[in-house]
Amino acid sequence: MSEARPKIEIVDTASGPDAPFGVSASERGSRERYALKAEDTFAVIDAHGDINADGAGSDGVFHADTRYLSHLRVTVMGADPLLLGSSLAQDGTYVHADLTNPDIARDGRIVFGKDQVHIERTVYVHAGGLRQRLMLSNYSQATIDLPVTVSFNNDFADIFEVRGTGRARRGTRAARTLDDTEVEIGYMGLDGVARATKVSFSQPPASLGRSEASYQFKLSSRERAVIDINVSIANVQQPQPKSFLAGLLRARKGFARKVAWCSVSTGSNDLNAALERSAADVSLLMTSTPSGLYPYAGVPWFSTVFGRDGLITALELLWIYPDMARGVLKFLAAQQATASDAHSDADPGKILHEMRGGEMAARKEVPFGAYYGSVDSTPLFIVLAGHYWQRTGDDMLVRELWPNIEAALRWMDVSGDRDGDGFIEYYRAASSGLVNQGWKDSGDSISYADGALCRGPVALVEVQAYAYEAKTLAARMARHLGHARRADELERQAAELKRNFAASFWSDEFECFAIALDGDKHPCNIVTSNAGQVLRSGIAEDAHVRKIAQHMLSPHLFSGWGVRTLSDAAVRYNPMSYHNGSIWPHDNALIAAGIARVDRVGAERIFKGLLDAAMRMDQQRLPELFCGFPRRRGRAPVLYPVACSPQAWASGALFYLLQAMLGIDIDGRSNTVRLDRPHIPAWLGHVEFDDLAVGDGRVSLRVSRDTNGAAAVTVIDNSADASIEAV
Repeated sequence: MSEARPKIEIVDTASGPDAPFGVSASERGSRERYALKAEDTFAVIDAHGDINADGAGSDGVFHADTRYLSHLRVTVMGADPLLLGSSLAQDGTYVHADLTNPDIARDGRIVFGKDQVHIERTVYVHAGGLRQRLMLSNYSQATIDLPVTVSFNNDFADIFEVRGTGRARRGTRAARTLDDTEVEIGYMGLDGVARATKVSFSQPPASLGRSEASYQFKLSSRERAVIDINVSIANVQQPQPKSFLAGLLRARKGFARKVAWCSVSTGSNDLNAALERSAADVSLLMTSTPSGLYPYAGVPWFSTVFGRDGLITALELLWIYPDMARGVLKFLAAQQATASDAHSDADPGKILHEMRGGEMAARKEVPFGAYYGSVDSTPLFIVLAGHYWQRTGDDMLVRELWPNIEAALRWMDVSGDRDGDGFIEYYRAASSGLVNQGWKDSGDSISYADGALCRGPVALVEVQAYAYEAKTLAARMARHLGHARRADELERQAAELKRNFAASFWSDEFECFAIALDGDKHPCNIVTSNAGQVLRSGIAEDAHVRKIAQHMLSPHLFSGWGVRTLSDAAVRYNPMSYHNGSIWPHDNALIAAGIARVDRVGAERIFKGLLDAAMRMDQQRLPELFCGFPRRRGRAPVLYPVACSPQAWASGALFYLLQAMLGIDIDGRSNTVRLDRPHIPAWLGHVEFDDLAVGDGRVSLRVSRDTNGAAAVTVIDNSADASIEAV
């Protein structure tokens, strides 16, 4: 039965102000930054342990999209200490900085020489605040007077203000001292919510004002002074141990439980280090929700639920950590749209794009309180559900989610395809929404060959591939649940989509899929990474798969570090842009997974390029994106200045690439582990998996390279009594 297709005013995607929701790239200080996170609270601090030491900047302590501390600075003897060194703990739970005093001069002469006071600062974040221990040790030969000042402040800025969005009005702020060790900074927002930050000290300072604490220590040689600073978010009721060290131990134990899912080792020390960092970052971003754990997208700008990001991260890690997918699916099902709303780009059955908890979202100054302007989250929800079911055999969850899957399928057929041509299109329903609603959502990311911006409604190439995969998987689930007629219909729709896809999107001239069809069904014939994301779905013919693989690995797209989002031959190519020539690790992982179907060695080039990039980046961490400049001998990749780091789907990329290289397919329904043409290059040597969940048991395997370069599989443990197949 056909359904009436709702009508909506179309806002042309080639116009409209998109700037308010971009990241403002203001100049940042020269000090290195570290990100810490626990549940809904995160902090960005500098290498000294300060926050915006000069009084302005984008760092801070944040909770639920509001900044709760915008300034923290420690001076010793009236001066900023000198940095000796600082580091993030390997598990990502705390930062430790070693500093010392500079030369202290009075009236043109040095009265106290440098390097005589050792200053240690240890910082960690807990759910609802930040703690810092300041330890000062006198290594001079004399007793010294040591003045120490801690300045602090907060502006209660919304995360969108921090990103550069201006506001005509703000709420009211007030600060007061509560006693001789504690200050409260309060804010009454325009949304009617009272927010407050408390800054307290473990020992009373000599003087305490509303934004500064001053100490006057007298330390004999080898004597030490300790100050614990506690920043707590008054709105969060989360009991913490009184002791600084007990709180840190709790944080580290909690993190160890989160990261226990990762049990991979290889013959490459570089890959081991990168996987360890990636696992730590994914675990750091995982946040407890009523539906289970959900990977928040990234720190600092996207430390919240994003539908697309969570779905792709869960897909990347599904083979090794299926529990994450369960939490993502249940959360997004609970938030699935049930009504149409232009402000939030919502329609019945649509899956969430983004959820925000700050003042601006509450007042609808931005549309992102619960925003649905994502064209791909809905088919990706079905894709993840189908792969999760195949991976785990969890019939109970599939039955629970089936009404949500059917609602998502209806959205794809009706609201997602308003002109009824079988392709899913997007356009924003209100001028406040996102202009572009695929993963490349910057305003200039979808264009024609001459550089002009695409006129909507827009049908993205990779979204049609997601739709094909979604309907194929939904048909399998429907048949398993006893809905045979529905399964037949979904299979028919998928076959029809596959037939029409190549005719509409393939360009014989470019030998590539167009990035999109415009509102008049004219193709946007530019060579982009989007075409590479099509390959893993099965919608493309084998001949087209090989052509696209060649494009992805050509110098126009492959920089040596990874595949660019846009060919360097395109008019809009800019290697420093967000989506028009940069390199995104998650994009590369999805592309390589498709290429691996026909060319394992080609997929290896992408894998090795990204691994080499990670090893030349801070903390061996792949960020959200980096610049697309060609790889040059002796040079590191060029960073994108305001990329999120860590970013969940970037952290999942190496795991997905490893799965693609080894051809691992775990089927919980048949209790089977299958390795399809596993490829172990010489630099990798071997891969060992410990305690992979299969059915109700566990499997441990070692895949190694033999003397002839072929892969050999050794079963170490098989408590699951699984069938292990290598082909």
